[in-house]
Amino acid sequence: MCGFVGFTGDVENKEQVLTSMMDRIVHRGPDMGDTFFAPGVALGFRRLSILDLTPAGSQPMSNEDGSVVIVFNGEIYNFMELRGELEAKGYTFHCGADTESLLHGYEEWGEEIVDKLRGMYAFVIWDKKKNRLFGARDIFGIKPFYYSEAEDGSGLMFGSEIKSFLAHPKFHKAVNHNALRPYLTLQFSATDETFFEGVYKLPAAHCFTYDLATHTMDVRRYWDCDFSEIDKPFEEYVDELDEMVHESVSAHRIADVKVGSFLSGGVDSSYIAACLMPDKTFSVGFDYNKFNETNYAKELSDKLGIENYRKMISADEFFEALPEIQYHMDEPQSNLSSVPLWFLAQMAAEQVTVVLSGEGADEIFGGYAWYEDNPSVAKYKRMVPFGVRRALGKAAKHMPYFKGHNFLMKGAEMAEEYFVGQALVWPEREVSSVLRPEYDKGEGAFELAAPIYARVSDKSELIRKQYLDMNMWLPGDILLKADKMCMAHSLELRVPFLDRRVMEFAEHIPDRYRVNENGNKLVLRHAANKSLPDEWATRPKVGFPVPMIYWLREEKWYNWVKEYFTAPWASEFFDCDVLMGLLDEHYEGKAQNQRKIYTPLVFLIWYKRYFIDE
Repeated sequence: MCGFVGFTGDVENKEQVLTSMMDRIVHRGPDMGDTFFAPGVALGFRRLSILDLTPAGSQPMSNEDGSVVIVFNGEIYNFMELRGELEAKGYTFHCGADTESLLHGYEEWGEEIVDKLRGMYAFVIWDKKKNRLFGARDIFGIKPFYYSEAEDGSGLMFGSEIKSFLAHPKFHKAVNHNALRPYLTLQFSATDETFFEGVYKLPAAHCFTYDLATHTMDVRRYWDCDFSEIDKPFEEYVDELDEMVHESVSAHRIADVKVGSFLSGGVDSSYIAACLMPDKTFSVGFDYNKFNETNYAKELSDKLGIENYRKMISADEFFEALPEIQYHMDEPQSNLSSVPLWFLAQMAAEQVTVVLSGEGADEIFGGYAWYEDNPSVAKYKRMVPFGVRRALGKAAKHMPYFKGHNFLMKGAEMAEEYFVGQALVWPEREVSSVLRPEYDKGEGAFELAAPIYARVSDKSELIRKQYLDMNMWLPGDILLKADKMCMAHSLELRVPFLDRRVMEFAEHIPDRYRVNENGNKLVLRHAANKSLPDEWATRPKVGFPVPMIYWLREEKWYNWVKEYFTAPWASEFFDCDVLMGLLDEHYEGKAQNQRKIYTPLVFLIWYKRYFIDE
C-alpha cells in the first residue's frame, strides 16, 4: 500500500521538489497523490487504495486541529481493535482507513503506539507541538524506510525508496565505498548505510525521533524476539499453529479490492493458498529444461478449485528486464529469484491488487537446509564429545583455510565462525582478489553478523542461525525484493507468516520440533498437512530455480555479460581480468561460476542505471 516521501528544512521551490520526489515513486501509489507543508516540513504521499477507497482515506492525514500529520505505508491488521479502544476514549473517526487508528493512536499513546501494532508498516508523524518527527518500521522489516541528512546538515530527507532523493537539490549522489565488499559475499546490501553514500536504512523493529530545531536524530530498537522454549506435546504445537495461521490469513485478507495468492507449489505458499482459498493463484517458471515448477502449483490449484495463472520466462525476457529491476531495487541485489518475482508480480497485477505469499516461514520455523546437519556432521556429533569438537573447531579457526575447515566449524557448533546467512557467493577470503583496493574496505560479512550473534550468544546453534537470518537475510534480501518487485507493478504483497502473533507463538517452539533427523520446519509441515495433501506438506524447499548456469554457456549471453565486464567504468571497482577469467572458465564448461559472475554483473547493471544513464 502506497509510498511516501518527505524532507525537513527549507529549499527553493519546495512544492516542485516534493512533487518531483513523489513522481519518482508513482508506481507505489498510482491512484492519487497529495502533499502537506508546514514551516520546515514537507510530506508527500502516493496512494494505492486498499482500504476505504474514497478520498477520505487519503494521505497525508491530519488530526482535527492539524497538530499531528502522518504519512504511512503498509497495513495495520488490528486497526479495528485499536479504533474501538480509541473511540471509547473519545476520539472520532472520519474514514474507514487503518491510517486514522495509527494517527489517533499516536495522540493517545505517543511513541508507545509501536508496541500495540500488528502489521507491516513504515510511517512518519509530524508532531507540531513537540516540533519533531516520529517514525517507525515494522518488526520484520516488511516495508522499507530510507533516510539521509542534507549535505549541509540543514535537514532530513526520508521515504519509501531511495530514488526519490535524487530529485532533492541537497542530495549528493555517490557510491558508498564500504558496501561492495560484504555484498559480494552476501548478494544483498547488508550495512545500515546503503550503496548510496549517506543514505541509511531504518532497521526493522526500530523507531526514531528527529528534532527539527537541533537537526538531531535518535534511533532505537523497540522490539526483539524472545526465543525461549516452552515444552509441551508436539501435536499441541501443531494444532495451535494451524489455528494461528488460519487466523493470520483471515486478518491479512481484509481489503476493499481483489485479493489473490502467489503459489510456487512448495509447502509455505501452498499452505497460505489453502487457508485463503482465493479466486486466483499465480505461478512462474522458465521455458528451459527442468526449470518449470509450475505444474505443482497448477495441480494444487485444481484440487482446491482455484484458477491458476502461469507464465514461462525466456532468457531474453530475463536479461532484458535486469536494468529495470535493479532500478526498482534501489540497490544491487543478486538473488536470482528477484527476476521471476518481477514477472510474477507483473502477471498478478493484471488481475488483483493484493496478493498473499509464504515468505518468512523458513526463518521463523527453521526451514532452510543450512539449519540441518548433513549425515557426516550428524555422525561426527554423535561419536565425538562436544568438548573435543569445540576444541578442534577453535583450533581450526586460527589456521589457514584447508579442506575440512567448515566441517570442524559445524561440528563445533560455532555458527558465528562459518554461517553468515542463506547466501554465500564469494567467500570472504577471495573478495580481495577481485575488488580494487579503494572498494575493498568496510566490514565483511562476519563482522556485520557478529553483533547480531552477540545478542543471542546464550542460545542454541539453531536459534543463533535463525536469529541471524531474521535480522540480516530476511529484511535485507527476502522482504526487500518482495516489496520492491511487487510495488514496481502497484501490487501489495502480504506475508501472513510474518505476523506479530505468529512470531510470539513460534519463538517458543522447542528446537527438536523445528529441525531433527526427520527434516526441517516440522511443526509447520504437520500443521499444513491438515489443509494440504502429503505431497505438498512434505516437499523439500526448492525456491525459484533459474537456469543461469546454462545461459552463461550460450554465446549470446556470454557476450552480453562481457560488455559489462569489459566496460571502461567497470575497472573502477573490479579487476576485470579476474571477472573475465571467471566468465571464460564458466563459458568453456571448466567451472560453475554463475553466482560469482552474476553478483558483480548485477552491481554493474545497477551502477550503469543510476550513475551513467541517469
